[in-house]
Amino acid sequence: MSESILLGAVAYDPKVVTIWEGIREYFRAEGVDLDFALFSNYERQVATLLAGHIDIAWNTPLGHVRVQRRTEGRARSLGMRDTDRDFHAKIVVRRDAGIRTLADLPGKILAVGSRDSTQARILPLHFLRKEGVALDRVQLLPFDTDLGKHGDTGASELDVLRALADGRAHAGAVGDLVWINEQSAGRIDPQLVDVLYTTPGFDHCMFDALPSLSEAKVEAFQRALFAMRWEEPAHRRLLELEGLREWMPPREEGYDSLRRALEETAEW
Repeated sequence: MSESILLGAVAYDPKVVTIWEGIREYFRAEGVDLDFALFSNYERQVATLLAGHIDIAWNTPLGHVRVQRRTEGRARSLGMRDTDRDFHAKIVVRRDAGIRTLADLPGKILAVGSRDSTQARILPLHFLRKEGVALDRVQLLPFDTDLGKHGDTGASELDVLRALADGRAHAGAVGDLVWINEQSAGRIDPQLVDVLYTTPGFDHCMFDALPSLSEAKVEAFQRALFAMRWEEPAHRRLLELEGLREWMPPREEGYDSLRRALEETAEW
């Protein structure tokens, strides 16, 4: 059995316990002594990682770029899901709101998710600025739901969609995942709302570690992580719960837009 690794994850949903208990047992069967600690919010998790009290943190994009910034780019990125690559957000509009292009947004009410949600607020507003939308002339209707969870629960995005449905907002920002799931569940009325704009791609969650993490722990963690296979039924159950088919090597370029957005708004 390898040297013990302590991993941090945020308990945004009861299924998180099931996921990490299963992954812990899988890792131990692979000869890697992995355990996990659950946090109520990402700010505490990031602080605990930076203090050296956990070895690895399973972070949102906001948590990831903050770890990178606070370690001056020296933190180690260990892996991500296939579904974390090329994520998108959407600006959805009521069909009766008279919004045909982004240029029609000024003077309208735009519902946005929690202020720490990359996909429902930070990056949609960043990309709208890049497209030349005068946001000072757009009335924002914010839903700061489940702060500290960085949008993981999707609750603020559901608030956005409800505001669109009942007419409190003319437009709203949501991530691809919530939009697709709500469509699949039949909870989106295509006669009422439509997609106006899809953002450029950006990357989502990442396993982060301090630069001081031993090579032995890095090797053991990555070896077991990347050995998980969709074709193995026992692996597939865990992969499905965590929303992926394959663990992928890390990459950093997919976080560049988020870094720029935080620089512009001084919201580090």
